[in-house]
Amino acid sequence: MATELAGRKVIPILQVNAGSNEDASFSLYEKQAKVYPRSVTGQFARLRWLMVWVTQIVFYGLPWVQWNGRQAVLFDLAERRFYVLGLVLHPQDFIYLAVLLIIAALALFFFTAVAGRLWCGYACPQTVYTEIFLWVERRTEGDRQARMRLDAAPWSLNKLLRKGGKQLAWMAIALATGLTFVGYFSSIRGLLGELAGFTLSSWEWFWILFYALATYGNAGFMREQICKHMCPYARFQSALIDMDSMVIAYDERRGENRGSRARGADPAALGLGDCIDCTLCVQVCPTGIDIRKGLQNECIACAACIDVCDQVMLKMDYPKGLIRYTSGHGVAQQLTAGQIVKRISRPRVWIYCSLLLVVCSALVFSLSTRTSFSVDVIKDRGSLAREVGRGDIENVYRLQVMNGLEQAQRYSVSASGVPSLRVSSDAQLTVDATGIASLPIRLTLPAEVAAQYRGKTLPIDFVVHTAVGERDESTHEKSTFYVLP
Repeated sequence: MATELAGRKVIPILQVNAGSNEDASFSLYEKQAKVYPRSVTGQFARLRWLMVWVTQIVFYGLPWVQWNGRQAVLFDLAERRFYVLGLVLHPQDFIYLAVLLIIAALALFFFTAVAGRLWCGYACPQTVYTEIFLWVERRTEGDRQARMRLDAAPWSLNKLLRKGGKQLAWMAIALATGLTFVGYFSSIRGLLGELAGFTLSSWEWFWILFYALATYGNAGFMREQICKHMCPYARFQSALIDMDSMVIAYDERRGENRGSRARGADPAALGLGDCIDCTLCVQVCPTGIDIRKGLQNECIACAACIDVCDQVMLKMDYPKGLIRYTSGHGVAQQLTAGQIVKRISRPRVWIYCSLLLVVCSALVFSLSTRTSFSVDVIKDRGSLAREVGRGDIENVYRLQVMNGLEQAQRYSVSASGVPSLRVSSDAQLTVDATGIASLPIRLTLPAEVAAQYRGKTLPIDFVVHTAVGERDESTHEKSTFYVLP
């Protein structure tokens, strides 16, 4: 064996001395460095804060809006009724929820194909609440350098007050968010009354604290880790964009070679590009990436790097746009803004747009043409049919009527489909506002007519009528009438 190994190259295996002072252990997981985003001003920063205000005014304000004496938007799970402004939905209307999810997905595909991660940068709850929590952090601890110095400093009364004040503010925002979220499922006014009287149910406490904890943890601590590792959108966005999608990009031709220089110096004479390598674009990034390395899945398209880079370019008397909204082809082929916009019109964009319009139109048409009530017909299974009187055949049914209006309605019932078929019971029913009521119905077929259909199952049609204001509404429900042999 020694002779065979003599002519080969082998990797020697050395014994590690257990008593050595060297640390032989290591971690397979690298500790994530904390990201300290620097504050930035500019047109995109103002747009982000505009979206923060819009989304939070809608979120916090909508539960307080009243409509017909009740909460305008309320998903009342206990009563199994969903109120959306003047629309009242019941569990069987969940098809509309499915359609809304399809619309949301198609809208996401469409806007991503056109201009990348607009949702992530401006309207995603994770981005919005991270902006709010960062604002609190800057007010209590200072901007980037001050926060880094504070974290590195030993604990003191000043550090305790700043850190404690930040945590208390975060908790207050998180609890307000959790309370408002539950207010969409349980009347917000009643919820506050129960909170003041300490009579909240265990489930209400659970969901308030659960959503508050999620907000507190995600926006206060996890932040960019949610966008990097937990959000699936970062993974499949590459399948939605192409080289003509508008994304945030660094113009490498113009920026390289990087290097610092005095203001007013000629970069061409120094063999440098416009990038002065100040790294401010990295410092303002909420996910801590370097956009100069190209588009990365961690980029949430917040455009903070564009704002800060434009400010640097103005100070250096260089033209803005070293980092800008453009497309892959726009950077590679140095296309003008007009040429980039024209290339947005392409098959995948039109496909997404067409599908979105079709589904939205179908939803609007369905909602505008739906009746204000629904009917379910349940046939008596205890007795399919029975003979009454002098040979007449009777079938028994139960009609369940769901009133979708916010006022009581009176309904009348008739039946057709078989000659001489008549309703033998009271065919009038009053249903309370947004309520459900049942009406037993007996249909009778005279003996002389029944003789023609012995042993047969006949299709029939129930027609339910009501008057809504000055117009009449009716709905048809099919069933069967069984004739004894």
